[in-house]
Amino acid sequence: MKEQIRKLRSSDSSMLWLIAMPGILYFIVFKYGPLLGNVIAFQDYSLFKGVWGSSFVGWKHFIYMFQYEEFVNLLKNTMILSFYQIAFGFPAPLLLALLLNEIRFGLYKRTVQTLLYLPHFLSWVIVGGIFINLLSIDGMVNRLTGFLGLQSVDFMTNKSFFRGVVVMSSIWKEVGWGMIIYLAAMSAINPQLYEAAIVDGAGRWRQMWSITLPSISPAIITLFLLGIGNLLDTNVEQMLVLLNPLVRPIGEVIDTYVYRSGLLGAQFSFTTAIGLFKSLIGLTMIVCLNRLSKQLTGSGLY
Repeated sequence: MKEQIRKLRSSDSSMLWLIAMPGILYFIVFKYGPLLGNVIAFQDYSLFKGVWGSSFVGWKHFIYMFQYEEFVNLLKNTMILSFYQIAFGFPAPLLLALLLNEIRFGLYKRTVQTLLYLPHFLSWVIVGGIFINLLSIDGMVNRLTGFLGLQSVDFMTNKSFFRGVVVMSSIWKEVGWGMIIYLAAMSAINPQLYEAAIVDGAGRWRQMWSITLPSISPAIITLFLLGIGNLLDTNVEQMLVLLNPLVRPIGEVIDTYVYRSGLLGAQFSFTTAIGLFKSLIGLTMIVCLNRLSKQLTGSGLY
């Protein structure tokens, strides 16, 4: 009997490894393997000489990065956009999930959930085109404001509105994805907790504050820490679609600069140094905040 159990466990373990192997290979080939390319941040990299033939220059590109006049502006733009994304984009799916969780009519709930989740599958080319057409000077929004007697505004070229458009479009596209994660966490809550709360006379608000939110707090903390880890990351596809020369002073971020200067301008070593700096900042923040979260709440990302 013990031998059969041992063989069964061995078979289950082999099957799990087999199922996980495509994912493991993906991360090795496309995530961990390319990390070795960060060595070019310490070289004057040349496509013709390659990694082994390019000269080693040490911290030259990092020193130039901090002396570069536009780098401070790039860092500021990136931090402001990331702060807006966290301040407005992070609570949006949580609030939406809490609202949907209160709906008892199953068909209506599933329909709304599906409609909110659909934009996640659209590319930023499509989403950007939708927002550009809606918010342009002759778009639907300005037609409506003109009908109401208000002055037309070209939101896509106005510096006062551009960051708001970026955050709003990002929330519209991705709010359904975060909502699904929170709803999945809510589905694991023991229904007997709500039944006991009802017996004690707790209303829906008290149930939400005392049962729902504490029960899904690990998911909230995990997603928040992941968001902080990507603080200096902006969706380069989104920015490239929405960015235009008139708003470049406040819309140019690190990722778009790396794309323009690194891929289009062939400054591979300098932009790799910028990317490595950005990654180290994100790693430092996620490690520090994860430690703080463990001390305050007892749970963290790892």
